[in-house]
Amino acid sequence: MTDALTVPTSPGPLDAVIQPPGSKSITNRALICAAVADGPSRITGALASEDTLVMIEALRQLGATIESHDSGSTLNVKPLATTEPNRELNFDIANSGTTIRFLTALLATQPGSYHLDGTARMRERPIQDLLTALQQLGADGTCIHDNDCPPISLTTNGLSGGTAKIRGDISSQYLSGLLLSAPRASGDVTLQLDTPLVSTPYVTMTESVMQSFGVQVTHPDTSSYRVACGQAYQGTLYTVEPDASAASYFWATAAITGGRVLVKGLNLNSLQGDVGFCQCLRTMGCQVEHLDEGTRVAGGKLHGITVDMNAISDTVQTLAVVALFADGPTTITNVAHIRHKESDRIGDLARELRKLGATIHEHDDGLTIEPGTLRPAQLDTYRDHRMAMSLALAGLRVTGVQIRDPGCTEKTYPGYFADLQHLLSQQAAD
Repeated sequence: MTDALTVPTSPGPLDAVIQPPGSKSITNRALICAAVADGPSRITGALASEDTLVMIEALRQLGATIESHDSGSTLNVKPLATTEPNRELNFDIANSGTTIRFLTALLATQPGSYHLDGTARMRERPIQDLLTALQQLGADGTCIHDNDCPPISLTTNGLSGGTAKIRGDISSQYLSGLLLSAPRASGDVTLQLDTPLVSTPYVTMTESVMQSFGVQVTHPDTSSYRVACGQAYQGTLYTVEPDASAASYFWATAAITGGRVLVKGLNLNSLQGDVGFCQCLRTMGCQVEHLDEGTRVAGGKLHGITVDMNAISDTVQTLAVVALFADGPTTITNVAHIRHKESDRIGDLARELRKLGATIHEHDDGLTIEPGTLRPAQLDTYRDHRMAMSLALAGLRVTGVQIRDPGCTEKTYPGYFADLQHLLSQQAAD
């Protein structure tokens, strides 16, 4: 894509209130549970975006009935009916990581033969470790091109249960997908991590969503997860909270402009670990208030920090842009796994930040940002929604920043640039 959007500069410090749309991560987890529950469910506050629509269409193809209301924020789900065995189905997953990982595990519980594929970038995103774990539980899945990435061929008579070892250092979505589908196995399922887990809060989120639908996960030890046979998801009314990864962009606007931004619907009780992004901003010099109605960040003099962002890695790009306006270098560590996301979120991010005038030192597991004299630039997004949304924040202070292919935000936040413009209209009173 070659179209570009010029980011409007901030008119000054903000005093703004905003509520982002629902969490993509929670929406797609709730959809999996609802699609195989014992009765109908209603999901409110859901996110309507490319990633969630890909999941909805896949579940409809599998046999669930999903009705969308209120511009997609309310979903009425009737679970899969009894279907004929040994079906052959092909799924186009686009570039939705949650969908291909969660759906592959779910399909392993449904007798049949399945083929899953997606975009060119999806064909570069690893999935073999998930297939290896499913093989240990009774399904036969292979990467067609023998490169550990999609497209995938999956043949299964259902999951028998048992014990599977799973890597945790590439993507937490492998473990989440296995947990979400484990109640449909014919026996108990025990999952043992054989490498440290990245993005741990996302697995905690998975367990919480499963519990809301009536299934419990236990922990035989600190690196094991067990789902006992005989449990089943129950139809329920489930409310999705606002997306904390999306909220990070608005908290960052407060830091960059020196204003105040209240994000409604997210506080310390949130299921999403990315609320912890606010602690990074506090360490850099911002003020953070966790209120009953939401979380407010107020900007201050920004200082560079060194921070391990493994648990909140979807906000790495956001913090890197905030770091451009600090008075010293910022080093982000322990996020090597984000090289396998929609883009290489270390190497590609470093390349774009250099265009703005910063000195960037790329590391295997992160990067160091040394602020410099910033300049306008046309920034590439690599079809990565988070690259577009985070890099746009530089334009709040640097006149003339352009974002190429702004439409890639359709993946998780179609209304992002409209909401950013609305936020900028809420200027603090003189």
